[in-house]
This record gives sequence, structure tokens and C-alpha cells, in this order.
Amino acid sequence: MLPTYEDVVAARGRIAGGVYYSPCPQSLHLSELCGFTIYCKQDYLQSTGSFKERGARNALLLLEESKRKRGVVAASAGNHALGLAYHGRLLDIPVSVVMPEFAPLIKVSTCQRFGARVILHGHCFGDAKQRADEMAAAEGLTYIHGYDDPAIIAGQGTMGLEILEQVPKADAVVIPIGGGGLIAGVALAIKEQRPSIELIGVEPEGAACYSAALAAGHPVDITCRATLADGLAVTRAGENAFAIARRHVDRVVRVNEDQIALAILRLVEMEKGVVEGAGATPLAAALSGQLDHLKGKTVVLALCGGNIDPAILSRVIEKGLVADGRIGKFTAVISDRPGGLARFAALVASTGASIKEVLHDRAFSGPDVSAVQVLCIIETRDRAHLTEVYRRLRADGVEVVEHESE
Repeated sequence: MLPTYEDVVAARGRIAGGVYYSPCPQSLHLSELCGFTIYCKQDYLQSTGSFKERGARNALLLLEESKRKRGVVAASAGNHALGLAYHGRLLDIPVSVVMPEFAPLIKVSTCQRFGARVILHGHCFGDAKQRADEMAAAEGLTYIHGYDDPAIIAGQGTMGLEILEQVPKADAVVIPIGGGGLIAGVALAIKEQRPSIELIGVEPEGAACYSAALAAGHPVDITCRATLADGLAVTRAGENAFAIARRHVDRVVRVNEDQIALAILRLVEMEKGVVEGAGATPLAAALSGQLDHLKGKTVVLALCGGNIDPAILSRVIEKGLVADGRIGKFTAVISDRPGGLARFAALVASTGASIKEVLHDRAFSGPDVSAVQVLCIIETRDRAHLTEVYRRLRADGVEVVEHESE
């Protein structure tokens, strides 16, 4: 049976005191940047770093006593596993989780620290789920689906109730979509009270299972590509989640990897918040120009996860700098005579750019032995500045070949 608005309200009372009432402040910087009044629902500040705690605690509290004693199992890319592990420990319920092998190490180690049994299996969520199903059957465990269990959907919907209280004049709410559990629950909460609020879902281009379900009229299997939004890398939308969301979600947009990286960078710089790729997709959508119809309106962005692997954070930030035009890479042909490199460096410096790396390539520089090819990486203020550097170099007779980000 599909969860209802009443189930969301009941879930809120059930999990009260066990889940953080996360803030939803206005962001002056992001509002100015995007052209609409932005409020950020900061669910990445939950104890385990994501909204998944809401549904996890609700589902665990609804278990019968006999099922509590045997324990639960789930397949998860990480955040659902963290929510179950953390609240399972608080409620004294044994938890086992199966994660795909690509799951961020921080999520794996944190689950283990919370006392969960962690199994890494397969290359995608589907592989992990198959293994979790086998464990449930063999060991008598209760399987808790991360985004399609009615109790999970109802628990996630409590975020929507909080948003309505915190930003009563909201015109739109932007929510990430993986399997659809969060946006389905939030839709139940918001559309019951304020049907005029526009509910917008955001998917990564490499894992758009909800869009595929819309096109087919029902959930279908897709092949996911690697994405910074690993928490949204789901191969099939949930049946229950899709049945609810398709009735209430007004618009769905997709964002690419450069847009996600840039959103992570903007949040670090402007909000002083570390948000993972999945949680940053609402801002990525706002920055992409796909939500320009909201100019002048009040918009809530659900920043719902902060568990980005520290080992790749610096790489993601650098990718964001490239997407922002603040790091440029190009090949130039300069004189190989004494002072040639110094003159080239002085020319770059005169533009206000900073050389971060330069590499000579004499072997492949062509037949002119008096010239050398240099691969150069520079730091600039923004894309306009980078374009001006290229213009100045060419105006001075330097042959420049720009390297686009990959």
C-alpha cells in the first residue's frame, strides 16, 4: 500500500528527538548568483551526513519485536546504509548492509564504526540488492529498501513538513532524484498543504532512471555511468516512489558532471559547506540555467547529503575550477632560444594569470628546431579572464591550442 500524507505526519512524531531538525537559512550569495531567493535545506548536517536517517529510523521503529531481534539488511550506495547502521545501534537492532564496490570509503568505514556488518559486492546497486535479497532469505533478516519501502518514503517526507514551516512562502522546492524515495515523500508533504508549490527533481545525466521511467510509463532498468552524484546512481526507480512522484513532480531536469563539480565548489566557497555530488545537484540545476523561469521567486534547494570522500574532494574542487574557467590548460609554441621561456612567462604574468605548471615537448614540436611546444596550466580569475589571456597571447604572435575539460 502506498504511503499517504497521514503516514508522513505520523513518521514525524515517531522520529522526533531522534533526527536533527536541520536548518534552512537563506543564502544571500547563491540568491545573487542565481537570480532568485534561495534557501538551503541543510540536511547534510544530520548525524550521518544525509537525509536517509529520517526514513531509516521510521522503518526501524515500525518493526515488530521478533524482526528487531533478528535484524535487518539493506543494499545501499552508502547513505541509506549509514542511516540504518547509526539508528540500528541506537535502537539495538542488528544491521547488515551490502554496498557496491565503488561505494566511497568514508561511507564503508563509518558504517563499520557504527557496528554494522558491511559486505562489498558488485559494480552497481542492482548487484548489491541481489546479494542483500539472498542474505535476507538465508538468514531470516528483514530487507529494508532504501527508497521504495513505504516507511522509508514516509520518513523522508518529514523533510517536506519542515521546509513548509521554515519557508512558508516558497514558490518551488528542488530535490535530487535517485530511486525517487525522497522526492515522493516530500511531494506527499508539500502538495497536500501547498499544491501550488512547484516541485522540481534533478538527476545526473549518467543515472537518469526516473526520466527513463517517465518515458516508459513505469520503472525500467537502465545502465548507470560513473557520476560524482554516486548516491543517485540507481539502475531502476522504485515502484511505490514512482507511483507517487509522477502525480506530483512538476518538472525534471538533468545536470552533467561539470555542473555538479561547479556546484560543489560554489557551496564550499559561498556557504562554507561540504556537500557530496548527489546533494549538490539542486544547486547544479539552478546554476545550469534550466530553472530561469524561477527568476525573482523563492526557491528551496534540498542539500541532502555531505558524505563526499575526502580522497577525491580536492579532485572534484579542481574539476569545478576548470568548469568555472579558473584553471586553463593549453599548448603553446614558443622560441627555444635562451630567454624564450622567460619571455613567455612574462607575457602570461602581464595578463594577471599565474602559471601553475609548464612542460616542454621538444620531440613533437615540428620541424622548426628553434621552437618548442609547451604544455601550460594557468590559474585565472574567471572564464572571461581566461579568454582574455588567450587573446593576448595570440595577439603577441603565440600559437595557442586550448585544451577543453574532459
